[in-house]
Amino acid sequence: MKHRLGFAGKKLIRIALLLLGVSFVTFLLMSASPLDPLQTNVGQVALGSMSQEQVEALLAYWGVDTPPLTRYAGWLGDVLKGDFGTSLLYRRPVLEVVGERLSSSLILLLSAWILSGILGLFLGVVAGAFRGRLPDRLIRGYCVVISSTPAFWLAILLLLIFSVWLGWFPIGMSVPVGMESSAVTVFDRLYHAVLPALTLSITGVANIALHTREKMADVMESDYVLFARARGEDARGIVLRHGLRNVMLPAITLQFASISEIIGGSVLVEQVFSYPGLGQAAVTAGLGSDLPLLLGITVITAAIVFGGNLVADLLYGAVDPRIRRGAAKS
Repeated sequence: MKHRLGFAGKKLIRIALLLLGVSFVTFLLMSASPLDPLQTNVGQVALGSMSQEQVEALLAYWGVDTPPLTRYAGWLGDVLKGDFGTSLLYRRPVLEVVGERLSSSLILLLSAWILSGILGLFLGVVAGAFRGRLPDRLIRGYCVVISSTPAFWLAILLLLIFSVWLGWFPIGMSVPVGMESSAVTVFDRLYHAVLPALTLSITGVANIALHTREKMADVMESDYVLFARARGEDARGIVLRHGLRNVMLPAITLQFASISEIIGGSVLVEQVFSYPGLGQAAVTAGLGSDLPLLLGITVITAAIVFGGNLVADLLYGAVDPRIRRGAAKS
């Protein structure tokens, strides 16, 4: 127990340092952006009609006349106090905007993450168990095609087929258009999240399935599987008793590592489906030079990804008893 607490403490320190680096790099990239926040959000015509005092007030509001390092130091000091600042576009606290958008994306991200993990593990195990045969060739072909397909193109294709041609699902948004928020049901939110979640899960399956296939194929060619076959065990028992146990660790790693891919893919998918989630807010903040909001979204999503990797590391001991024994000896 003491060893695991020490391990978790070291991981948390490393996560804090990584978040610091992510925020600093994001700040530098935004500061070096060629976009002028005043022209982007106010417009050249409106700026030309303003007085010098009004322009200076806008420059101070957007922080254009403040040195970048000074702005970053001030932002970091406020974050350590729990204040991520105020969004320049939404005129609301960053944490409030991120929390609202994250709650909208939560159903989408969680369903895509779970579905892609289950399908990827299943397809990888089947392909590895039937290596070189027809199921393996079909699954590999599917994974190669999907892994080379852009997420936004797949989203447009699903939108065209299931929304425009068949009319089974809505074209976009997370709730019905014109309906009051109090009247929106859970079914309405799930119904609108089907196509975006399906797009993300389809694109996330390929990586998990291909890696699981390689591990499963190695297991099926190992000496202990050969011995199990010599004892008369059937193929189903070998896959369930020996195969799944040995692919669980890489499957857990890939599953939690896919969090970053799903969050990154949601940026494009939410744009296609006009889904008002965290990904769409990130695009709006980037195009509008809303530095506090973009920094808040980047840091919070990075923390979710790093936290997922930490959970995966802690789950290793629960899945593999050898890791627990090694931790106890050390």
